Amino acid sequence: MTSSAVARRACLVVPGSAPEKLAKAVGLGADEIVVDLEDAVVPAAKDAARAAVVAALAGADWGETTLSVRVNAPRTPWCHADVAALAAAAGPLRAIVLPKVEGACDVAFVERLLDGAEAAGGVRAQPLRVQALIESAAGVSRAQEIAAASARLEALVVGYADLAASLGRTAAGAADVALWDGAREAVLLAARAHGLQAIDGPHLGLRPDAAFAAAARRARDQGFDGKWAIHPSQLAALREAFTPDEAEVAHARAVIAALEAAAHDGGQGAVALDGQMLDEAVRLAALRVLARAEGGT
Repeated sequence: MTSSAVARRACLVVPGSAPEKLAKAVGLGADEIVVDLEDAVVPAAKDAARAAVVAALAGADWGETTLSVRVNAPRTPWCHADVAALAAAAGPLRAIVLPKVEGACDVAFVERLLDGAEAAGGVRAQPLRVQALIESAAGVSRAQEIAAASARLEALVVGYADLAASLGRTAAGAADVALWDGAREAVLLAARAHGLQAIDGPHLGLRPDAAFAAAARRARDQGFDGKWAIHPSQLAALREAFTPDEAEVAHARAVIAALEAAAHDGGQGAVALDGQMLDEAVRLAALRVLARAEGGT
């Protein structure tokens, strides 16, 4: 993960075709708002939703919340128009979320669009970043290729609804958290190998119930940085799940202190804490805990 990565513990997906929901999204406690121009917008409303989102980017007070927009997928009639409009838009947009990514060619296509649109528009101080939404068997199988496809990439996101359809998974299978471990692991390994964030997709349910909590815990324990929410009521549970508690923070600080003391003494002998041998890998894990506790990832 790069040191410049923003926190994405709790990411709220908001329909781009519902300006009233977009206006209310700020202040709900999401680390990131993902405005959706894809699944949440019917084909007849695509152009109007795009225009509304571009206007909102320039006109709303977004505060400190990270803002991204999910565009329509490559090979649709709307992808290039979405990317061009967002690259030229005013406002604090950080990234586009590219759905249905199935290979490096999809990322390269959008990278070229962004390069040209940003060069023509000249309004961006920083290039737009890209998050790749992996939601098909082909995408999961090529996760490593996708993760290496562009310097603009900063996160891989697992998408469950389309992935369930791609795999032929039943409704019961889609609801079984454990059955997704293989796909999550493939995406997580690819993200970590290429210094990207790994974000778990939305739970297929609206309530912050026991099933939702179990899904969030499993993603956190597996190593993910955060998770998407499709309802504001889920945000608090996600922030709690992906924020280290006091005991975790205290242990991380103790690890860093023990290693620093050993280095100051010349690094002689093994370093141990509470029965655990400490090394560089343990130090990096401790630094990750502290970064999350401070609001970053």
